[in-house]
Amino acid sequence: MILLHPDCLIFHTPGGETFPCSAEMLTIELIGNHATKVEPEVVREAAAAVAHYFRIELCQEHVTLDEFTEALAKALQQLGYEVVLTDPALDKLAAAVGEAESSPKLDLRQVAASCGKGFELIFFQHLRSELRTLLKTSPNVLRFHNLRGCVKQLAGRQRWCPHCEKLSDQIVEYVRECLSSEASEVGLVIV
Repeated sequence: MILLHPDCLIFHTPGGETFPCSAEMLTIELIGNHATKVEPEVVREAAAAVAHYFRIELCQEHVTLDEFTEALAKALQQLGYEVVLTDPALDKLAAAVGEAESSPKLDLRQVAASCGKGFELIFFQHLRSELRTLLKTSPNVLRFHNLRGCVKQLAGRQRWCPHCEKLSDQIVEYVRECLSSEASEVGLVIV
């Protein structure tokens, strides 16, 4: 079984698809145009509260989009905001999820394995090269998977530790920076 990041849940779309996603990222997507009216810290707090509610209080990792949307609306109302979460937002999200399922994928653990004994130093060079290759196909969304396995391989660890967490954050930040410098309109999914 895959251990999800504490901020992630597994969402079920009305079309029957499932996908893991950060509660914060989904919240930003659902709020859409209203996101500029809500302070970023409020979005983070609301998303964290909803993720905590499902994961800790209900002991639930699997959530429908409707359940999440309803809980998010209540959390934002408790914080003094009136944000209308509409069905078109859900349709847009479902379309993005479908698009992500068919988008180019990169196995981060394979990239780490291809680096041999160069570990982190060569890994980041290989990762940027692979990213550029994927971007040549002009995708709307890029999917990176096996982040956890990649990190443990690079760190030379069997179990997750604080060093692994730091390295994981560095890889995600590096991919985001590369994408922002290479292509501005590409979505990103890292699991």
